[in-house]
Amino acid sequence: MKDIYIRGISGLVYVVVLWSFTSYSETTFGFLFLLMGIISVYEMWKLRKGKSKLIALLYVIIPFCIVQLFGFSDHNYPTSNFDPSPILIMFVLTWVFDTFAYLTGSKFGKNKILPKISPKKSWEGFAGGLLFSVISVYFIQLYFDYFRLYLLLIFSIVIPFTATAGDFIESYYKRMANAKDSGKFIPGHGGMLDRMDAFMITIPTLYILMNLLNENL
Repeated sequence: MKDIYIRGISGLVYVVVLWSFTSYSETTFGFLFLLMGIISVYEMWKLRKGKSKLIALLYVIIPFCIVQLFGFSDHNYPTSNFDPSPILIMFVLTWVFDTFAYLTGSKFGKNKILPKISPKKSWEGFAGGLLFSVISVYFIQLYFDYFRLYLLLIFSIVIPFTATAGDFIESYYKRMANAKDSGKFIPGHGGMLDRMDAFMITIPTLYILMNLLNENL
């Protein structure tokens, strides 16, 4: 019971800090992601101790560099104000998917996706997370008017795949290192990478999509 309490409190603090620093200003957003990037690189370096590190480090470094460019998705930037909406929308869609994938998988999960890498991930959980990710678009578009509705729907379908891929990659590196968590930075959750793995493939993918479809933003 104590572990659940600690996990809940630390998870809430993580979400509040991530949301607050991202939405407050470009400076706080940049500082936070720089700090998280440094911690994540350190954790991956430790996981790959004694092994080749280049690809593993690129898996971490590239997303944390690209996320700093999200302000440039507005092509009037830097003369216009920094708008954190794309990043906040990414947070919401990813968290919705992760939460409902976990809840659905815990209740109905029978068919595992890659049991040797991540034994708790199931196709039923993935389907449940994907469904609620799409449903959440209705509520997201009530609060954010940054993207057109059909773009939000595209993102809500793409993110479950990229989030799952990011999770599997980090799980693979942990398996190779015989480690349960990437670190101990967040009580009850493990390391920074354990909280950010879902964004590692999502960030570059969304950035590419946003720029390919920038005429519709």
